[in-house]
Amino acid sequence: MKRFFVQILIASMFLFTGNLLADEINENTLPGIQEEVNEFLDKRSGTKIDEKDKAIMVKAAQDLDRAMPDPGLRVGEKAPDFTLVNAFGKEVRLSEQLKKGPVILTFYRGAWCPFCNLELNVLQGSLAHFKKYNASLIAVTPQRPDKSNEQIKKAKYTFEVLSDLDDSVMKSYDLFFEVPQELHELYRNRFNFDITDYNGKGRLGLPVPGTFVISQDGVIRAVYAKTDYKKRMEPEDILEALKMIK
Repeated sequence: MKRFFVQILIASMFLFTGNLLADEINENTLPGIQEEVNEFLDKRSGTKIDEKDKAIMVKAAQDLDRAMPDPGLRVGEKAPDFTLVNAFGKEVRLSEQLKKGPVILTFYRGAWCPFCNLELNVLQGSLAHFKKYNASLIAVTPQRPDKSNEQIKKAKYTFEVLSDLDDSVMKSYDLFFEVPQELHELYRNRFNFDITDYNGKGRLGLPVPGTFVISQDGVIRAVYAKTDYKKRMEPEDILEALKMIK
């Protein structure tokens, strides 16, 4: 009988150790956003930009960087509550989501942005890791719900995508800016792309891409926001913040 219990104990120890190793392997193999971005940039071969067009784009980036050198709310601040409609017409309230566990709140420009899509795809692939800490992911965008609906169906996202149609949430998280008219016209005339086709008539507002990890008490525990839209918060950094919360 004693021998039987010893065997059970040894088997349990191996199972426990195996689970720990599996968790460690899984966390060490989290997908990386920057890796995807770098690969995309290496393969990209779009329309060549002349010096005049390039100067407009560079000036817009520099002006934004000067206007918002340190975008986003700070760690330790209370996350502003909000209610927004999702891609299926349902209202979602941040405070209600927080009752279930921590929230990873990320702001992105729209389905038209390849870097945003790379980020969202990587976050989708990281959801199982986040759920181990009972955390949910919410993405906020200025684009219309119908555009988000198309995006979700195509990419098969399983997290909430909410539309900030009056720009109020982007503003409350200190991420909002207006695309300069000159840059908007460049996109429209040179690249046949119009932001208002996604956001709605006359709406040129976008968020600086930013991610906030919010604990259940509504306090921001981690922040990453950069005016360089090619830079995003990595899943491993989100995971570290969730561990600290736990």
